[in-house]
Amino acid sequence: MAINPNTDFTAGAILTAAQQNRFPRGVMAYNASTTTDSTITAEEIQITSSSFTAVANRYYRITYYEPQIATPVTVGTFIVGRIRLTNLAGTQYASGIVQNIAAAANNYTLITSAVTTFSAGSVVIVASLSCSGAAGSATRSATNPAYLLIEDIGPS
Repeated sequence: MAINPNTDFTAGAILTAAQQNRFPRGVMAYNASTTTDSTITAEEIQITSSSFTAVANRYYRITYYEPQIATPVTVGTFIVGRIRLTNLAGTQYASGIVQNIAAAANNYTLITSAVTTFSAGSVVIVASLSCSGAAGSATRSATNPAYLLIEDIGPS
């Protein structure tokens, strides 16, 4: 779909409903986790978004942030973060990966982002992690939370 940007506004011009509808609507859902998960192997949900009502023909930016991912000590192991619709079997919108390149455990920050549209109606997004080989971990705290953020960024 083509981008539908807003217009330039001038003093005295009349602001229409169509122009108002082209503005971004901001945060649709924000969910955070402060609980550490130190047993990541097979793909598992880390954060589930609050349900929100999507409007057809609008773009949504989804951001999944993990402050500290630790890979196992084996060279070549990797951790994958995914953004999915509804659950682990849902449509995958994006994935990000960190790979251990040293023979020691390493810490990384993982940011995965997607821009997509939805059908009109109720939407739930999940953020998941999986680790190849031995268990990886995601360390979080009250001052360093993981989060899943969904924003309406405008019409498609």
